[in-house]
Amino acid sequence: MEILGIDIGGSGMKGAIIDSNTGELLTERHRIPTPKSRKPEAMAKTFKAIVEHFNYKGPVGCGFPTIVKKGICHAHGNLHKSWLGINAETLFSETISMPVTVINDADAAGYAVMNYGIGKDMTGLVIMITIGTGLGSGVFFNGELIPNFELGQIPYKKYEKIELYAAASIKERKNLSFKKWGKRFNIFLELVETIFCPDHIILGGGTSKDFDEFKKWIKIDTPVTPAELGNHAGLIGAAVATMHPLGH
Repeated sequence: MEILGIDIGGSGMKGAIIDSNTGELLTERHRIPTPKSRKPEAMAKTFKAIVEHFNYKGPVGCGFPTIVKKGICHAHGNLHKSWLGINAETLFSETISMPVTVINDADAAGYAVMNYGIGKDMTGLVIMITIGTGLGSGVFFNGELIPNFELGQIPYKKYEKIELYAAASIKERKNLSFKKWGKRFNIFLELVETIFCPDHIILGGGTSKDFDEFKKWIKIDTPVTPAELGNHAGLIGAAVATMHPLGH
């Protein structure tokens, strides 16, 4: 089945048509910058523009960068605070006049990696970390999703949340070297390891492709592996969520 998956981030909104049987992208990824306001109405218009780009008719799956329960945003993450309490599924569905399934973006990426990628045969507690504007997290036990973990929200020192210290956006904003940023990111992984004692950690998001540049600064005992699906994982998992509503 061919399904449109849309992955929404703090800096960009991306879409592609996915083969739900194989997890392969059937089209090139189309990206539009996230509106600067990051408000619901502006982002809904961009969402519609992505759908129209593909001239697509049918169910749409959407990975969204915050806690989502039955389509409703229970936090605003890195978006505008007005997203809190908004039913994103209803907003997007009404905007494009087609059914939309909305799930947490890191859950979507993790689901793709655990079903189509490097995590397929992994058992035990596996945590997927997506490195981008923030730090997303998808948690799986023996392949089953435990939805809506937001490990990037862990407070750290003077920071309201550790993603304000160790996300990829901070590396770019402060022009940090891979060494300096890698040490920051390792602190985050140390907290994850201490709290959860996972069997494996998988890294996704755009920065995961640079793993060789910062892996020497990762000092935790838990095995850490970059996701083979890379930055496409969120699109794949979002599309498949229309068939298997994760966390709904």
